[in-house]
Amino acid sequence: MKIVFMGTPDFAVPCLCNLAESEYEIAAVFTQPDKPKGRGYKMIPTPVKAASLEYNIPVYQPLSLRKGDDASNALEMLRETNPDLIVVVAYGQILPKEILDLPKYGCINIHASLLPSYRGAAPIQWSVLNGEKVTGVTSMLMAEGLDTGDMLLKRETEIGENETVSSLHDRLSIIGAELLIDTIKGIEEGSIIPEVQDDSLSSYASRITKDMSELDFSKSAKELHNIIRGITGFTTLEGKRLKVYDSRITKISNAEMFENGTVADTNEFIVKCGDGMGLKFYEIQPEGKKRMKTEDYLRGKKIDPGTILGK
Repeated sequence: MKIVFMGTPDFAVPCLCNLAESEYEIAAVFTQPDKPKGRGYKMIPTPVKAASLEYNIPVYQPLSLRKGDDASNALEMLRETNPDLIVVVAYGQILPKEILDLPKYGCINIHASLLPSYRGAAPIQWSVLNGEKVTGVTSMLMAEGLDTGDMLLKRETEIGENETVSSLHDRLSIIGAELLIDTIKGIEEGSIIPEVQDDSLSSYASRITKDMSELDFSKSAKELHNIIRGITGFTTLEGKRLKVYDSRITKISNAEMFENGTVADTNEFIVKCGDGMGLKFYEIQPEGKKRMKTEDYLRGKKIDPGTILGK
């Protein structure tokens, strides 16, 4: 089977690698254009491009698949390649109908949620933000709607109580890579019966915005803990920005004595939340400093009793 792979970020790399090391032929890889990064604005290849070059797979980076000369050239190239299947994993571009209809077996997508839940751009982050206990990966036939195509296979996995989005992202990327190969084999054998999504059960995982990371200590400790592990939280300490990367929910003695946001235990950096529970910070990054364990921070910094975060 001849395959064209479309993907861009780290999440897509295990899928590409599994495919490249399988019996299937990857005729070409499509990924987003390189972007400048760092102080010198050096052009950096996407993770998928970097992996593709290691396997000596031809790489194409059109600005758009829907308009302009790039789109016309991409469509012509795909027609000449005549793939049996197009695999899409976090590519970052919408495929036009001409491309969706082109391959013999259509286009399939690996999506990091149990569809129809969490359609959209940020399913992993939202599953953590909402405190879900279970998530997974779904392979699906692509249609013109956003993640609305018929489902093919699913794999579930539990989300740990304190698991961060980073570790969940990495686990799901490996699960997705395994699911991809099983899906392609099932398509080839004709053993998969596509399942129509129930739109009434759908939810949408919109893009994450910076303001969502701000910690409002009138909220419950659980809500804030989910923000920290889902998208990294931030507040201010003595007027300076403080990022919070890791936390745990804990009890506070005499919680009624403290205003929300008060560092109730200055030796352990436990903050009082709106539900009377405490949030213990385990890993932080003070403004202008590197990311560090809270215990290391407290060795060099004394927090005054009664300190309130966010003021």
